[in-house]
Amino acid sequence: MVLSLLMTFIFILLGMAFFTLCERKLLAGFQLRKGPNKVGFIGLLQPFADAGKLFTKEYIILVLNNWFVCFLAPFFIMFIALFRWTIYPIFFNYYYVEFSILFFMCVSRLNVYGVIIAGWGSNSKYALLGGVRAIAQTISYEIRFSFILLIPVFLSKSFRILLICKSQHYRVYLISFLAGFFIWFTIVLAETNRAPFDFVEGESELVRGFNVEYGGYIFALIFIAEYINILFMSVITVSIFIGLPCIILPFLVLLVSYIFIWIRASFPRYRYDLLMKLT
Repeated sequence: MVLSLLMTFIFILLGMAFFTLCERKLLAGFQLRKGPNKVGFIGLLQPFADAGKLFTKEYIILVLNNWFVCFLAPFFIMFIALFRWTIYPIFFNYYYVEFSILFFMCVSRLNVYGVIIAGWGSNSKYALLGGVRAIAQTISYEIRFSFILLIPVFLSKSFRILLICKSQHYRVYLISFLAGFFIWFTIVLAETNRAPFDFVEGESELVRGFNVEYGGYIFALIFIAEYINILFMSVITVSIFIGLPCIILPFLVLLVSYIFIWIRASFPRYRYDLLMKLT
């Protein structure tokens, strides 16, 4: 079990690295520019160059920071991002979480604590505003987030994500609940702090948001956790709404991940007060 989890985490980190490269390539294509193409063949080694740069930079501890809390928050965010992958629906795995949907809902709500701790510990008004925004967003869509998750639970009569996947071999829930899927995906965009709902990291309003005081490998942990969450939410979206056999599942996850990037390139940032009214 430990070896299986370790291998899962290693491949997730590798997948995250190349997903960042994929995003930069696609955004370059959307904006009619080249993108990263210098490091390695067609830029394939760019993620490793970025990792080397970030993890070798000096981390400066500011005098007015609550240094212990500020240092602990990125590790907590990274831990939550990896911990959620323990419910990954592998068809041939020998371990499983019995109530994986409930586990997912509980652990996902913990993610906001890392953001508010990082914002508060930085002793910066911009960082604190980013943390407060994260709390407001989470509270605003949490009920809808839970209700939409209960739809596949009721239809499959199970709280296990793997059984929800298998129950859709003859009836795909996406076709029956297309409106629910669009509401779910809108909530997922806000959950992962992606455009057009990236208010927690609004550069034009909050300089950089809750992580404005971070740099070096500490900032890299927050950055990695954000992209791991995107991949995980893509897996969950495919699992609870499409649930096709495991051979097709990775391609559908890539398609959903592509939609994240496509929306970021296509839509401007939403207004914060309008998001509150939307929810």
